[in-house]
This record gives sequence, C-alpha cells and structure tokens, in this order.
Amino acid sequence: MTLEKTGNRPSTAPRVVVVGAGFAGLYTIRGLKKSGYRVTILDKNLYATFQPLLYQVATGGLNPGDVSYAVGGYARQHHARYARGELSAIDPAAQEITLTDGRVLGYDYLVLATGVSASHFGIKGAERYTYGLYTRRDAVTLRDRFLADVERLSEGAPDAQLAITMVGGGATGVELAGTMAELRDGVLRDTFPDVDPARIHVRVVEMQPDLLGPFDKKLRDYTRDQLVKRGVDVQLDTAIAEVTPDRVILKDGRDLRSDITVWTAGVAAPPAAKAWGLPQGHAGRLETGPDLRVKGQDRIFAAGDIGLVTDDPTPQVSQPAIQMGLHAARQIMRLEAGQPTETFHYHDKGQAATIGRNSAVVELARGPDITGILAWLGWLGLHLFYL
Repeated sequence: MTLEKTGNRPSTAPRVVVVGAGFAGLYTIRGLKKSGYRVTILDKNLYATFQPLLYQVATGGLNPGDVSYAVGGYARQHHARYARGELSAIDPAAQEITLTDGRVLGYDYLVLATGVSASHFGIKGAERYTYGLYTRRDAVTLRDRFLADVERLSEGAPDAQLAITMVGGGATGVELAGTMAELRDGVLRDTFPDVDPARIHVRVVEMQPDLLGPFDKKLRDYTRDQLVKRGVDVQLDTAIAEVTPDRVILKDGRDLRSDITVWTAGVAAPPAAKAWGLPQGHAGRLETGPDLRVKGQDRIFAAGDIGLVTDDPTPQVSQPAIQMGLHAARQIMRLEAGQPTETFHYHDKGQAATIGRNSAVVELARGPDITGILAWLGWLGLHLFYL
C-alpha cells in the first residue's frame, strides 16, 4: 500500500505517518493541518477514545459512544487521511513501516504516538486476573462484570459479599474507587433495594504512603479523607505479592478477598514495541532526544506516553501528550524548511483529579490549590471542553 495524493496536494509533498489516535497523535495532525503535507494517521480502531473519562463508562455513568469519536472524520477535518491497521515493524533505512496484515506504508517522517499499556511489574497473577482501564473495551468489560456481580448479589444468599480492589492510588484508581462507592450508595441502592450497600466493599491499595503522589501533600490528605468518608477502604504503604481470581495477597502476609481487581498501578510500552528496533528506556518507552526525535533517528519522533525524553521526563497525562504532538508537528515543518529543531519544553498548567460528585482536587501551576465543589466544577468544565 502506498500513500496517495490527498486533495490538491502535490505527490511530491512530504509524507507524514502518525501511528496512534490518542491525544499525541490527534494533535500532531492538527499541528500539520495547514502544512500541505500528505498526512496519514494509523490506528487499529475506527474511533479515538477520551481516556480521562473511561472510569465513567466503567461505572455506567456514560455510554461508550460518549467518550469516543470517529478517527476518519477528525482526520478529514485536519486535511489528513485515516488508515486502519496496527504497526508491526519499522525500516528506517527504507523509510517504511509494515503493518500486521502485511501492508507497507512509506514515510518521510514518522510519529509514534501509540500510547502505553499496563505494567504488572512481574507480580504473579496480575496480568491474568486483573482488569485494566486503558481502552473503551476495557471499560465496557469492567462495567459488565461489575453490574453482573451486583445482580448476582441480588439473586443470591442474603449474606453474600462483593469486594472490589483498585491496585494503584493514582488519579484513575482514586476516581474509579470514589465513583464506585457513590454508585453503591446511590444508584445501586435504588436499582437493587434488596442489596445492602454494606455488602459491597470498595478498596484502594497503594504501595506509596499517599494517594495522588504528584499532588501537594494537603491535596493528598484531602483525597484520602474524602474516600474514607465515602466508605472506601484505603490501604497505603501496602505492596501486593500475588493476585488470584478472588484474592489479593499482600507482601506483609495478609490475604484480602477481591472478586474484581482493577489494575491502575503503572504503565509500560506495548509489547509490540520490542520489534520496532528502536532504543527503549524505563518500562520499554522509546528514548528520545530533547526535540522528541527517537535517539539515533533523524525522521522518527515519539510523542505522548510512549516517548521518554531521557533528560527531562514529563508526566504521563493528557497535557504533555497534547503539547508533544504539536511540538512534533512543528519540528517536522522546521526540518522541511531546513531549520534546526527546537527543544521540547512542557508548560505545566497544573493537574486535577475528581474523587466523586462535588469533590475534586485541582493544583494549578500558578495559583491556589482548590478542593471541594469548586474544584469539581472546574474539573468537569475542563474535561467537557477537551471532550
């Protein structure tokens, strides 16, 4: 398969292939919208997913379609084309990539923005017996399992219990735990009035001494207190040794029942990255120079979570990915113009996490820390804007 002329662009225009329709990939093609280049975005799914709200799909608050949109339509709006497929191999010398179905795409510039997957740190049973929350499919699978288990409680013995464990006290673990606790005490109470909420146990296990590690100390303490008020069992300074189908076994010897275990504790490059032949750093992420070009490569960029700027790592959240995508686009245009590339500088706008209805934490880069309903409204408005 070769790249064809797009619209009125000349066949000699540079060919840019962007792999991955996450924040970094979508903002790369946005940055190239007016370039006149032949831009193709490649993804195995027909849709892009707004990952920050996947926990709402997993708890039934949103439908899957509410957090996804067609990649092809987005590409057309930004003068690019969409190709469905999955990257298998890269040949930098020939400037070609091979897809898993055997198709070959040529490129003048390649932007890898594939995102990452769960890192289970070699813990026995974790990969097999836990649920992830990285894709729309993950969210739907978790939602269906959760609701099916609650329904079984309603139909089963009156003393039956359901235990749900979030492994990892970052934003995803906190948001999922807080929402599940609210769901248990509200919607599910009305839907299944014969199920006492006390029979559904929600737990967060975090190996560090605090939740939301990157946040200010007082925001971390507020988050813990809010979860506890919502009836969430918060286990800090707690490491997991093994996961079984109905247990999490801790390194301190304790054995906790867990019917549903959700893994929100760390990420790594997708397994396929090993076959790309590019330098990999911590957790398999692609090592880049300060301009986001993969080390040793002149025409291959890595943006978003898959990229690791070895001298200045960035947080693995949406804002760095957005900024990296736009930066990669600008560097491609600079290279085509015969100009030197520029160093990527992440502009920290702050961070936020929601704990539940009317409760969130917002830490602004230049401004006061905010908690409570005001923070929740700000978090909600920000996510609706980007969605």
